[in-house]
Amino acid sequence: MTEFENKTVLVTGAAGFIGSFLCRSLLSGDNIHVVGIDSMNDYYEVSLKEYRLSGLHTFAKAREGAGCRFSFIRGNMADKPTVDTLFAEYRPDIVVNLAAQAGVRYSIDHPDVYIESNLIGFYNILEACRHSYDGGATGVEHLVYASSSSVYGSNRKVPYSTDDKVDNPVSLYAATKKSDELLAHAYAKLYNIPSTGLRFFTVYGPAGRPDMAYFGFTNKLRAGDTIEIFNYGNCKRDFTYIDDIVEGILRVMAKAPARSAGEDGLPVPPYKLYNIGNSHPENLLDFVQILSEELVAAGVLPADYDFESHKALVPMQPGDVPVTYADTDPLERDFGFRPHTPLREGLRRFALWYKEYYKI
Repeated sequence: MTEFENKTVLVTGAAGFIGSFLCRSLLSGDNIHVVGIDSMNDYYEVSLKEYRLSGLHTFAKAREGAGCRFSFIRGNMADKPTVDTLFAEYRPDIVVNLAAQAGVRYSIDHPDVYIESNLIGFYNILEACRHSYDGGATGVEHLVYASSSSVYGSNRKVPYSTDDKVDNPVSLYAATKKSDELLAHAYAKLYNIPSTGLRFFTVYGPAGRPDMAYFGFTNKLRAGDTIEIFNYGNCKRDFTYIDDIVEGILRVMAKAPARSAGEDGLPVPPYKLYNIGNSHPENLLDFVQILSEELVAAGVLPADYDFESHKALVPMQPGDVPVTYADTDPLERDFGFRPHTPLREGLRRFALWYKEYYKI
């Protein structure tokens, strides 16, 4: 954490799954000011966001002696005056944009919120970064932003590489994330903003998003409902544990792409793009089997639970893809890091958290 000492780090989506874990990790360092912003919308239960946020405030208070501060603003990134005021007041050194409307299937029936959050919100961040250099100010040293494995669409080549052509999205969500990458590249070229995009692969863990499969399956199994396994169980996902995601973000944050000039005298875009995935796709049927075993072991479900009667194999859903598989060689080459947490270990930690959170 020494790279972030005496820095102000802005984390958007601070009450979200990845954002809250990142803020907590940053606050475990010394002499750092973490500024978080989140709209606290009701895409999923707000109480879970409040739980994460409460934990952050408690942790930050305990870290005050180490020179750590946590400031939180409730606001919408799509509101430009809010973003401009935020940058003017706190003058962040590093910006990590995690705020976004997530979910592939939700984008089919609710397109407006994706345009607002993922496009307009991100544009406002880019503009604020651009103007942070006004008057010769040092400005933002590094912009790190979340993309998604969804940009690969129905790409048949695996593992997915950031060198692959990804111009055929199969969901609006994916299209907005690819658009963010293009916008960031343009701003890096035009205004010399060091920018790094991270394509996350199916992030899971304690205090995660209830709309994700592992969380939703657990809720349904507890309620005695049937879980639907898409593509008749023939899907594979590169599940990436939250601690691995945060470790990757921290390493990337500390190493901004270098600024340089091209032969034309104009900036060579200080721009990078990486996958963060486990590089080990798991079959959904195997995933459900491991999840069920860990839920029983944790006492979330009884030992005699009849899983077979609560499973249904169904066709592929619109916007979904059969496999996600990350090529993380560039991440390992540039940062000496490769996600490694085994799926069973990650699901065990989730099951134990779930039992405690819901007081089972």
